[in-house]
Amino acid sequence: LNAAQTDVALDRMLDEAIDNVATSIEESGAQIIRPREPLPHVLGDPTLLTMLWQNLIGNALKFRAQDPPVVVISARPSDELDGWELACTDNGIGIDPAYADRVFVIFQRLYGRDAYEGTGIGLAMCRKIVEFHGGRIWVESQPGQGATFYFSISK
Repeated sequence: LNAAQTDVALDRMLDEAIDNVATSIEESGAQIIRPREPLPHVLGDPTLLTMLWQNLIGNALKFRAQDPPVVVISARPSDELDGWELACTDNGIGIDPAYADRVFVIFQRLYGRDAYEGTGIGLAMCRKIVEFHGGRIWVESQPGQGATFYFSISK
C-alpha cells in the first residue's frame, strides 16, 4: 500500500462509509449505533480507513439473520499499543470460531456465491489496511450469534 498519512477523524471516515452503503442500510432497515463519545483521531490514510469501515459495515448488512441488522461501533484505548481498539459488532449469522482466521485470507469464502454475493476480497483488504496502519484485526463470533470484528490502530 502506498498511502498518505495524515490526521484522520475516524468519525468522518465512518460517516463517509455509512453514506456509501446508505442504500443497503435503508433496504435492510439496519440500525447503526455509534458511541456517544467522538471516535478518536489517528494518523492514517482517510480513503483506506473509509474502505475499512465500509467493508465491515457492508459485511454486517450482507451476512445478516432475518432480524433487521443492528451494527454497534465502539472504541476504547488499546492496551497492546499506543492507540485504539475499535469494534464493529453485528447481530448477523456469525462465524464458526474454527474459521475465524480464514475469513481474512483473500478469496476465502465460507459460503457459496449462491448464498451471499461477493468476491472474498473485503476482509483480506481490511487486514491489509489495518496492518498498514500498524495494527491487527480479529473476529470473535459464534454461529447464529453475530460477530464482532476488532481492530487496533496506533495514534
